[in-house]
Amino acid sequence: MTDTHRSPSGYDLTPPDAVERARLEADLTAEEARVLLSHGTEAPFCGVLLGEKRAGVFCCRECGLPLFRAGTKFESGTGWPSFTQPVDETHVTAITDTSYGMVRTETVCARCGGHQGHVFPDGPPPTGLRYCINSVALEFVPEGEPLRDPLQRGDGNA
Repeated sequence: MTDTHRSPSGYDLTPPDAVERARLEADLTAEEARVLLSHGTEAPFCGVLLGEKRAGVFCCRECGLPLFRAGTKFESGTGWPSFTQPVDETHVTAITDTSYGMVRTETVCARCGGHQGHVFPDGPPPTGLRYCINSVALEFVPEGEPLRDPLQRGDGNA
């Protein structure tokens, strides 16, 4: 990887190569793979991170990229963890989703492409956005603990 693409916050956004991707995917549970790799959705009100209120960061479960800070999480009443904005706008990619006869904006991890959820224009200030994310697509890292760096890119403390 000689040509790396870094986000403004300093994280390497270069997609995993085939060997790295196989290793990352092998580490996923069946439910994590269904959501992250097959664009699934977990049932509402059952995700383990729905009630998480500690300070910290929510990262992509597949590749470890930080996606949302705890301070941007809010109770939306929808049954999924909701956030007003990503850690870094370049860490979350928006894709038009026309499945199920609807037009929505899907959100995926900008590094590995793992499905996270959807973003809607009905959130609170300051952004007015509601990033509605599957718990199983995230991992929570409490403030002060090192971030997981499964791609060994030295991003854990960037």
